[in-house]
Amino acid sequence: MNVRRRRISGIAVTAATALGLGTLSACSSDGSAAGNTDKFDVVASFYPMEYLAEQIGGDHVHVTTLTEPGQEPHDLELSARQTAQMGEADAVLYLKSLQPAVDEAVGQSDVKTKIDAASLTKLEDHGSVEHDHGGEEHTDEHAEEEHAEGGGHALDPHVWLDPVKYAEIAAGVAQAFEKADPDHADDYRKNAEVLAKKLSGLDTAFKNGLAKTDSKVFFTNHAAFGYLAERYGLTQEAINGLDPESEPSPARIKELQEEAKADGVTTVFYETLVSGKTAKTLAKDAGLKTDVLDPLEGITDKSKGEDYVGVMESNLKALETALGAK
Repeated sequence: MNVRRRRISGIAVTAATALGLGTLSACSSDGSAAGNTDKFDVVASFYPMEYLAEQIGGDHVHVTTLTEPGQEPHDLELSARQTAQMGEADAVLYLKSLQPAVDEAVGQSDVKTKIDAASLTKLEDHGSVEHDHGGEEHTDEHAEEEHAEGGGHALDPHVWLDPVKYAEIAAGVAQAFEKADPDHADDYRKNAEVLAKKLSGLDTAFKNGLAKTDSKVFFTNHAAFGYLAERYGLTQEAINGLDPESEPSPARIKELQEEAKADGVTTVFYETLVSGKTAKTLAKDAGLKTDVLDPLEGITDKSKGEDYVGVMESNLKALETALGAK
């Protein structure tokens, strides 16, 4: 996760309000801005939250996304228009600690229903993450303290890549929708049950597909797959930390080259929304293959699947191939 914080000034918020709803623009299914429809208007911070809102809300919701397709979400900066738009919504669905600019905007917003996905499951510290504290490595205790203080930088936010944890979040989102829009509570509940079955099927596929493999270690561009690795008995080794834009040290590259030989690693995974240059260089120097393992932070025409489930199924196939699944 990028630890750089983005500040949204009070002037920007005031200016946004003055602009009026007619000039607002953001990603949505029909181009309408939040607050301009007769549906339950939800502002989602980025794709995994958008997917949940659409799947659970169905025909009753109008979903607007703060992070455009193809935009790297960690570095998101909000415009004054987006900030104003959030205030006009019925609900905002976000993942605290992933996007500091969104966290701050939500804190300043008067939106009635604020749904923090991070509060609907348990975030974990997957260790060996360098922070902006002089490179000090934090313990779990420090991570919890920092998270409690609102920083949360030591805790891994990539929970949506674990279908089980994602399902926990989905259940909480459904309950929030039911409470905020009781007229359609039954439909939200039914839609959530359908989604739960999809995610359960995905979990079963990963369990079965990765049960027996030649290797349990995989290399990734940045540390997005800690929850997935933990769930299915794998070990993720990231070139970068939680921040996809950071650069690894020469010592880290050498360490990964040695580990590739020791653990039978065949493939270095990179992703579609950030540069794969370092991953490809490591692979070339170590005589390894490259492939895409998508952290699902956004869907684009380069994505190997049309939605969350489709891309996760592609991720599973990529892991099965790289790890030598039996």
